[in-house]
Amino acid sequence: MSHQQYPSSLLENAVNEFSRLPGIGRKTALRLSLHLLRQTEAEAEKFGNAMILLRKNIKYCQVCHNISDTDICQICSHPSRDSHTVCVVENIKDVMSIENTQQYKGLYHVLGGIISPMDGIGPSDIEINSLVQRIEKEEIKEIILALSTTMEGDTTNFYIYRKLSPFNIKITTIARGIAVGDELEYADEVTLGRSILNRVEFTNSFK
Repeated sequence: MSHQQYPSSLLENAVNEFSRLPGIGRKTALRLSLHLLRQTEAEAEKFGNAMILLRKNIKYCQVCHNISDTDICQICSHPSRDSHTVCVVENIKDVMSIENTQQYKGLYHVLGGIISPMDGIGPSDIEINSLVQRIEKEEIKEIILALSTTMEGDTTNFYIYRKLSPFNIKITTIARGIAVGDELEYADEVTLGRSILNRVEFTNSFK
């Protein structure tokens, strides 16, 4: 199969960059690049600037590690949120998925990954120590473990459960209405919302 020939090295560079994005093959990358060429220069600049500003100016909340425009995110700083309840999630997409259910009014803690020895990711590579520090400083009464129901997710849940065992704190996990192996972002909002409302004590989740 011969390599695609491009009439312009600039077009080829654009295709190369688009095709580095997840789920974007070279055909789609070419279509996106040609679409940009059909836009006005002002529209193309607006698109490019949005990507640059996102990467350059985005902040990570100093409390929960969610992405934010400010040092403390809107969820952590919102006066009506339940500051006694913290939902532990793997990534930023999970925060968005749970927020879309409109069934949860507490705060979050974004780990930034899960324990995965196969990928060389250990407890010190994700935000577990900062979770412990939050419990030491804040008046947190319940931790909800809302990680994907995979082997890595379960391993991370159990590690956190052991890490938090010295504290007098309620530890729950989302109900297993979400099929084993599912990631939160692919669960429909009703199922995910119910799994949060019907959460169970973590120790009972082994039964």
